[in-house]
Amino acid sequence: MTAPLPLQGISSMATRQLLAELATQWQAGGGMPVAIESIGGVEAARRVEASQAPYDVVFLAADAIERLIAAGRVLPGSRVDLVRSSTAVAVPAGSAEPDIGSEAALRAAVLAAPSIGYSTGPSGVALQKQFERWGIAQEIAPRIVQAQPGVPVGSLVAQGQVALGFQQLSELIHLDGIRIVGNLPAPVQIDTIFSAGIVAGSAHADTVRQLLAFMASPDSADAKRRQGMEPA
Repeated sequence: MTAPLPLQGISSMATRQLLAELATQWQAGGGMPVAIESIGGVEAARRVEASQAPYDVVFLAADAIERLIAAGRVLPGSRVDLVRSSTAVAVPAGSAEPDIGSEAALRAAVLAAPSIGYSTGPSGVALQKQFERWGIAQEIAPRIVQAQPGVPVGSLVAQGQVALGFQQLSELIHLDGIRIVGNLPAPVQIDTIFSAGIVAGSAHADTVRQLLAFMASPDSADAKRRQGMEPA
């Protein structure tokens, strides 16, 4: 008997490790095989919107899923919120940890850093707005290093290209060569809800619904926490 073709999925990098773990659990329980490509979130959304491949399911930040629904590329009513992901700060291993325990301390740490890195994803967009609110965006602009889509900010920190890196905690916890200082302080926390949706035209919509129900179930909570996230 021919093995069933896997469900085809695409995601941003922030949920890559989690989705791999959940897909393995799903398949171990008899679920249909799942193949998920993880790339930069902007590019993932562009591919789905351009119908570049026959995807069945897409995993992105909730607002990106909503834009794809509005564009007719994700089925209305199919969005499922999966995790809440916090933004953390990292420095090169062996470096002194800056104080980020308050908004004022974090602002001072940013001003003191010789280089500051963030991504093209939701956390990077939110950070740019925060720097503008602090009135320091122009001052630090020459020191900003924005990671290319699909390139972890943490890897730039590990290589010494970035002294102070901001990224989803889930993307930092598995990297060597860095020290995670902690999450952003409460007044300026940047949390992102990552969601999933069924791609319009999928021939396996019912199976995707079952997959997403599993990924949103209490049985998935431990995996989410292992990967530095919380159930949505």
